[in-house]
Amino acid sequence: MGYDIESPRQAGSTRRDVLSIAAAVLAGGAFTAAGPMAHAVAEPDGCCDADFDEDFEAALAEADAEVPDARVLAPEGPPRQFALPLRRRYRVTARYGVRGDWLGGHHTGIDLAVPKGTPVYAVGAGTVVLARWSGAYGNAVTVRLPDGHYAVYGHLSHIAVRQGARIGTGNRLGNSGATGRATGPHLHLEIRARRGYGSDINPVTYLARRGVRLQ
Repeated sequence: MGYDIESPRQAGSTRRDVLSIAAAVLAGGAFTAAGPMAHAVAEPDGCCDADFDEDFEAALAEADAEVPDARVLAPEGPPRQFALPLRRRYRVTARYGVRGDWLGGHHTGIDLAVPKGTPVYAVGAGTVVLARWSGAYGNAVTVRLPDGHYAVYGHLSHIAVRQGARIGTGNRLGNSGATGRATGPHLHLEIRARRGYGSDINPVTYLARRGVRLQ
């Protein structure tokens, strides 16, 4: 299976191509989002090989210094502290922590396979630090959360917010896709305890402690 890389730079296949796909197959399962809005996934599952990307990390560091924390705009409807990033059925095709040939030694986020174009929503309120092409992450939105954590939403086909925007829980960030280093359409959700690569934590545990069941 080849990469779907939608960027000015085309990346070649590496040993991690095989390792990441094998890890996804071994670790994947039929975990789904529950709720009345769930639908069947109609496209092949996707997962990613997003890894340390020097250009993205440099851009994120620069933007983080320039974008101040701001008062978060409340979302429409009843206030919520945290929520699911998708409102339809999905499959977990690569869990957090799967061992592989990444610089950090493991998968730094969780991959949720959905058809291209599926709306992606903010799991928590915060400030958009970066909303642009992000190397291996493809089109991505990075949000600084009030508790100092960062949420990265990767491989989007469309970005609906701008850098510096103040967002509320459940606000739409864009649509799912397969940009960057991805084998198919999905959302790569990554939670970082700090801004930099290597500070990732388990997004399932992070959200569960805040009342949201991701899988």
